[in-house]
Amino acid sequence: MITAPGSGQGKSMVTAALARLHRNAGRKVRVFKHGPDYLDPMVLEVASGQPVYQLHPWMTGEDECRWRLAEAAQEADLILVEGSMGLFDGDPSSADLAKLMGIPALPVIDARGMAQTFGAVALGLASFDPELPVHQVIANRIGSPRHGDMLRESLPKGIELLGAIPRNDAMNIPDRHLGLVQAAEVADLDARLDAAADVLQEAGLDQLPRPVQLSAEPPHPPKRLLEGTCIAIARDAAFAFIYRANLDLLEAMGADLVFFSPLADSRLPQADALWLPGGYPELHGATLADNTGLLADIRAHHAAGKPILAECGGLMACCEHLVDRDGNRHPMLGLMPVRAEMADRLQALGLQGLATVDGELRGHTYHHSRLTTDWQPLARTRKVAGTEAEPVFSHHGLVASYFHGYFPSAPAVVARIFRGEPIQPKETNHG
Repeated sequence: MITAPGSGQGKSMVTAALARLHRNAGRKVRVFKHGPDYLDPMVLEVASGQPVYQLHPWMTGEDECRWRLAEAAQEADLILVEGSMGLFDGDPSSADLAKLMGIPALPVIDARGMAQTFGAVALGLASFDPELPVHQVIANRIGSPRHGDMLRESLPKGIELLGAIPRNDAMNIPDRHLGLVQAAEVADLDARLDAAADVLQEAGLDQLPRPVQLSAEPPHPPKRLLEGTCIAIARDAAFAFIYRANLDLLEAMGADLVFFSPLADSRLPQADALWLPGGYPELHGATLADNTGLLADIRAHHAAGKPILAECGGLMACCEHLVDRDGNRHPMLGLMPVRAEMADRLQALGLQGLATVDGELRGHTYHHSRLTTDWQPLARTRKVAGTEAEPVFSHHGLVASYFHGYFPSAPAVVARIFRGEPIQPKETNHG
């Protein structure tokens, strides 16, 4: 478990560079991400050359966490799990996942402006929870070899310095308001990752961790509730927030998946249902608004009563207008009497669940835009952690919300949405 005392310590790039370092050494590396994150896994997939899945004891379930790691252990030489926030932050935290899986935590500590206190921070992380093994730490952003020696000497007995990473531009990656820039938007990402791997090689970070034993029973296959259903899925720089596990589930339930780009394709593929996932439509408002042929096809799909699932960025695309960060107003699909407008700060963040008679669809919310509407939602999600519950709108086959769902948590609910059947919320959806 690659973790840290908090966000901003550099663990994402360290995890990616470790994956690339061992991959370049001829090892098969599998990487996982703790928590509901879309952007880090994109970079980690490029770094490792393998698919990346989310692990979260509440959202994905404990059994699925165990199964995914055990399955990866059948073929991988090295498994890395990138934590979220700080090691003990959240419920369940990265520490909780590490304990559940029986794997040690490896904290990445930003050592800028720090000397002997480094040892105190490492000791605190290692001793805060006696059930969590912490054998090693990584010092990040050191100023000199002597600085690294001081940090090593500060460590108490039982904790070793795995490596000290110098400040280096190769260890940086661009970001924006929702996190890292999408991997596909970084033209030289492979070269950056190779350079970062070289930095870690020189810092002595090429050794493998101690082996652990992982075992789990495989899950039962889902019912083929979407047999013969063709689902068109928007996927490009504007709509890219898609869990791999969601696609796997749709196919396992019998759905045929076709992908299209709202930025580049002028026509909607022939399909029974449509999925507009989250992403960055606010960065491409003019291009989306100018794609009149595709907009007309999606409007016709909706007018025919065919199912549409619109999550976060997809919800924004279904609004009458989208106001971007510069105040520019872009006409959107107009499937909802709603206006979406970018705000200057985060509007919502946290784990959420949509409780229905068919089960609870679990997931999260994270957005910088806000809605203006008098339209009444069908239901509201249940707040598990973070900000207030999100409205879930539904009309004429359209289900739209800021809520991002993890489909395997409630296959029957997902099947109902893509078959165009009404969601039946439970009365617990008060947030």
